[in-house]
Amino acid sequence: MYKFVEVTEEAERSLSRIQTTFNGNNLDDALTDDTGSFTTLTVSGRGELYRRVRTIDVPAMDGAWEEERATTDVRTITVKYKIKDKTSEGIRERFKNLKSLLVGSKRHLEFTDEQVIFYATLQSLEVPEEEDNDLVGKIMFLCTDPHKYGPEQSQALDDVDLIENTGTAEADPIFELTAKEKSTFAMVSLGADEDSEYNLVGVPADDDVEEVDTKTRVLYENGSTIDTWETANNDLIDEHAIEIAGEMGADATGVRPDSYGTGDGIHGPAVFKEITPIQDFEIEATFDINSIRVSDSWRMGINFLDENLNMLGHIGIKDNNAMLQRRTPLARFGEWRGSGKSNGNLLGDEDKFDNSRNLTLFHLRVKRVGNTIDFYIAEWRGSKHERSWHETYRGLDNKYSGKLKYITLYIGNYADRFLPSRLRINSVEVSELSQATVDQTPYILREGDVVTFDHKDEDILINGEPVNELKNFGGSFFRLKKGYNNIVVTPRDTFDTKITYRNKYL
Repeated sequence: MYKFVEVTEEAERSLSRIQTTFNGNNLDDALTDDTGSFTTLTVSGRGELYRRVRTIDVPAMDGAWEEERATTDVRTITVKYKIKDKTSEGIRERFKNLKSLLVGSKRHLEFTDEQVIFYATLQSLEVPEEEDNDLVGKIMFLCTDPHKYGPEQSQALDDVDLIENTGTAEADPIFELTAKEKSTFAMVSLGADEDSEYNLVGVPADDDVEEVDTKTRVLYENGSTIDTWETANNDLIDEHAIEIAGEMGADATGVRPDSYGTGDGIHGPAVFKEITPIQDFEIEATFDINSIRVSDSWRMGINFLDENLNMLGHIGIKDNNAMLQRRTPLARFGEWRGSGKSNGNLLGDEDKFDNSRNLTLFHLRVKRVGNTIDFYIAEWRGSKHERSWHETYRGLDNKYSGKLKYITLYIGNYADRFLPSRLRINSVEVSELSQATVDQTPYILREGDVVTFDHKDEDILINGEPVNELKNFGGSFFRLKKGYNNIVVTPRDTFDTKITYRNKYL
């Protein structure tokens, strides 16, 4: 059947024509408008296969000796394109935009005529002589991973289940185990016999060893009971950090100000909660920030104090620059005694990162055991901690070893600046810590915790945080064999499990 287009209408771009997508950007669409266009003409290199074969010449032997098994060489994909514009200035601008879209290493490279992806990096961009405004050139992509990958597949798994890998090469699975109850370990294996490959985090408890919980929650706040917190005073907060004003409130997903009040510097609400004093403790929180304007300037955090109102420390996030979108992690033991990493400031201005994303989600944790205090702050990206800061101080004197009794939350904005779209503390949890004895095995997982065995990037995560140090020595990041694979999750009836993978092809 023929399709006719009225001469007064612009013909629709043919859906059958090949187009190039790199790092989520369709180059043909992004670089085409009323004044010019980018067109993918041909693509070569997707079907080629080169093998590295090492040989040794042996006297009196026909041919040669193959030194070791052959491996697959890197793949080069060449995109031939046409770019045009009405003016020379316009075509130079179009090339500038093309270069900006080709930034990044091992990014998804896709073509509209095939349902696969490649992990590619720009190797070269051929720009022809500007003899006219209708030019043909080439883009060369290097794929250090020579495989092509099918669409991402994801499905729930029973504790014993069968997965078929229909690709022509072994696949790299990602297992996500969500705990339904407490557990001292999590394990996935490729089969059920004792010789099966497996991956294991934690320690399975022997029959004669007691499983114990070394972490007991004493306070949890997600905004639902914020009205039971009291307004803080200057004894419960760093006076230099914020002028207390406004009212603290909540929405459906956390704690956020109802109002910030007024002030010449950082000002906003601060509230506190009193708990039964505990010695060894852990405080965990999630901060949810949507700060769009570069000029936004704000600060939010948690102070924690002992029974005598001695400041034990602080943890938080700030943006203190009107010219940059900035995120600065803050961590300190003791009272504030000046800027810099001296005087108890373990994280601060030296650890800032600029030009951050508008939306940022942070996980914050401080833990004190004995005379050691440990801080961890990480930025979430998807289901992983993309960027993290970690500092530990050992040898706390008695001044900072009192029992934890007061928790203060504060959120502030600077002067009369526009308010950020969102400054929210999604949750705060305070737990009392204890130590397992030699005849006890501690739980490492609680209900709702998520263990990720990422066999693609060779990472083990608990709630997004890398915990490869907890990996069992004999465990491995195994692959799915071609054909059917028997997957076993242990302990039984403990996890809701999901597997994600891509079929892999040469």
